[in-house]
Amino acid sequence: MDVEKNRAQYEPYLNRFRKIVLSWDYLRLLSESEKKLDGAALGVKEVKDTYEDINDYIGTFESLLFEEVKAQIIQQKDEEEVTEGQFGVITKCSEADGFHKPVLAYVTNEDQTLSDNDLILLSKEKVMVQGGVTLPTTYAFALVENRVRKDEFSLRLFLAGEVEMSNIDEIKHSVRLSSMHTVVNQPEKGVWVIKICSLSTILREYVAIWSIGSLPFKDLILSAAERDANSEDRAWKIPVPLMEFLETNHNTSQMEAINAGLSRKTFVLIQGPPGTGKTQTILGLLSAILHAAPARVQSKGASRNLKRGPEFSIKEKYNHWIQASPWLTGTNPRDDIMPIDGDDGFFPTTGNDLKPEVVNSNRKYRVRVLVCAPSNSALDEIVLRLLNTGIRDENDRAYNPKIVRIGLRPHHSVQAVSMDYLVEQKLAGMDHSISDTRKHGATGQDRDSIRASVLDEAAIVFSTLSFSGSPLFTKMNRMFDVVIIDEAAQAVEPATLVPLASGCKQVFLVGDPVQLPATVISRTAERFGYGMSMFKRLQRAGYPVQMLKTQYRMHPEIRSFPSREFYNDALEDGPDVKDQTERSWHEYRCFAPFCFFDIEDGVESQPSGSGSWVNVDEVDFVLLMYHKLVTKYPELRSSSRIAIISPYRHQVKLFRKRFCDTFGTESDKLVDINTVDGFQGREKDVAIFSCVRASSDKGIGFLADFRRMNVGITRARSSILVVGSASTLKRGDKHWRNLVEKAEKQNGLFKVSKPYASFFSDNNLKIMEVKVKSTIESLEDQLDEMENNAIIYGNPTGEGEQGNMEDEDYGDGEAGFDED
Repeated sequence: MDVEKNRAQYEPYLNRFRKIVLSWDYLRLLSESEKKLDGAALGVKEVKDTYEDINDYIGTFESLLFEEVKAQIIQQKDEEEVTEGQFGVITKCSEADGFHKPVLAYVTNEDQTLSDNDLILLSKEKVMVQGGVTLPTTYAFALVENRVRKDEFSLRLFLAGEVEMSNIDEIKHSVRLSSMHTVVNQPEKGVWVIKICSLSTILREYVAIWSIGSLPFKDLILSAAERDANSEDRAWKIPVPLMEFLETNHNTSQMEAINAGLSRKTFVLIQGPPGTGKTQTILGLLSAILHAAPARVQSKGASRNLKRGPEFSIKEKYNHWIQASPWLTGTNPRDDIMPIDGDDGFFPTTGNDLKPEVVNSNRKYRVRVLVCAPSNSALDEIVLRLLNTGIRDENDRAYNPKIVRIGLRPHHSVQAVSMDYLVEQKLAGMDHSISDTRKHGATGQDRDSIRASVLDEAAIVFSTLSFSGSPLFTKMNRMFDVVIIDEAAQAVEPATLVPLASGCKQVFLVGDPVQLPATVISRTAERFGYGMSMFKRLQRAGYPVQMLKTQYRMHPEIRSFPSREFYNDALEDGPDVKDQTERSWHEYRCFAPFCFFDIEDGVESQPSGSGSWVNVDEVDFVLLMYHKLVTKYPELRSSSRIAIISPYRHQVKLFRKRFCDTFGTESDKLVDINTVDGFQGREKDVAIFSCVRASSDKGIGFLADFRRMNVGITRARSSILVVGSASTLKRGDKHWRNLVEKAEKQNGLFKVSKPYASFFSDNNLKIMEVKVKSTIESLEDQLDEMENNAIIYGNPTGEGEQGNMEDEDYGDGEAGFDED
């Protein structure tokens, strides 16, 4: 199979990775983590918008990926207070390809279980890593290859020496590794084992980097430009009923994104700001992609103007018929390869009961789609939406195509389409009388063949980015035509390459570069741009982006600020959004759609041994705010309606503790408390954002990341209530300064000082009570007042010094209006 050949092709690159990483000195990595080395000393390059050639590309991302591996290794030491080695025995050892391959007898427990591609530390002496305690002199990294038996593992070590600056041709002699050479070659030799981390994901990303040279669209990735982008011959069409449905149920910008996909551009970038229907657009894309056909062969059911050569004689025609249709004189070869359920895997099927879909169409081929996301939660959100709503067929009928969700930890709501569940269902339906061995359960080979058949039958496969590099995909008979990556701006570029490495014809990157970026552990790699997604890099280089512009989530007063600050004022409100997001608590100015509470005497602090921050004063104030809200509006007493968000995890911990102490152990059912990162992609009626940072002489740290700010304030449908130090934020960042000034102009800035309870007193709330009017009523009042003023001052035209109303009197929110 071609895929297996490709894997063999990348084996030299895997060996390169193994030699470099396994030669590293753990003790030296720990000591160097305290130093701040420059890029030249580390041999790293900065991520660029475009690349001259493949070597330039690989050289940049390989060096940064190795920095990320180092950070993952060191992180283990940071997170574990005490790490003790467990005892194991080397039973035998062989050598191949320059590596030692010992077999380790090792009794595992829940905490120390080993899996393929786990990085472990082997030592001659007992190891304890704690504080200043160092390692013994004889130790080396090892990579777990596979489990041989229940408590036996095949390992891989590189003991030839230490690789200098990622150059495997320059290997420096190491006494430490030479000593380990003696240890692993002694039969029944005892060793101490520490599990460091898993390298499965980063190994797949490393292979994906090196696969760039074999991708058909490598030039586009390097140059961020597509050749022949306007070729009409490549365009695909969909049947009229389906197109009419899509046009009726998608807004203009969503349809532009879908039509960009039908144009068959190799890469389509779709930016989905908060609440603009990103998932809805993906489902529309799936309907279109699965029922599209080349325009040149679809014109009212007939081919159009195809070039024809001279007509053959009847004898020549007969010979061609025989060659083209051998089953006319024998068996149709397709009948020999059809699965037993009758599905050839080329057509989506109704439901996931493994019954073929009835397709009334002349088409003989339908594309297969791989849908990926960086995380399980983001992936399952799409799967659940598809299961609930289905997609549309070519006759505008709703149906559920056959899908499978592969990977670990699927949410229980999508369990019915998970690979493990479908495999068990198939096994349950097998005739176990065929083989006596089946009575004792299916063998691994049975399960592998069933997994392969489930994959081949699916029209759409869902996988995380990392799992799309799993060996499971090598068992497929046909690869994917289209890859859709959701939350593409939350993935580092090598992760985005993983699902592309097996080959496809078209790629959709769907995401939002001004929301949360990818998580990068290495500060060095982050500094040199490793956290930039492929989506963001291509966009920066000028590649066209389809932006969804109509939002359906937020009250217009919430939408106004992020639209102007992050999206060039391009966002517009969907129909009736304002009416749908008006709430009863808006009768008080302090619970309006957009408010900022300036905690003037708030103090930030940093728990000892932590890089995080807390602000106890903000916690006290928010607790009182929450209590007043749910007392007056009991419908908010639910975690599905109200959230408390903070960028700092220690502040989140403090909130959870205080709410638990106040409202009991089930406080998590009353309010949803999480970090900004934990709220990506989610929404609530009311969101309270605790900024934490409050000082006169310090910065605001990563709170200055405008992407976190954007995510935090766009989680709310009806009210975003920001709590922080106005002076600190205005001084620390331009975006926060603009937000505070926006609140000030809208009459939504409240200065709060102790005792905080007085702010929410009945008398104070009475002062902040507003008479809610419709926009039309308010405008009519303004016109009446302008007309009266004009008459009183003897100026019926309303013009002149007295009649000319200043914007600051009416346009900046004094009457409760949004600037827009």
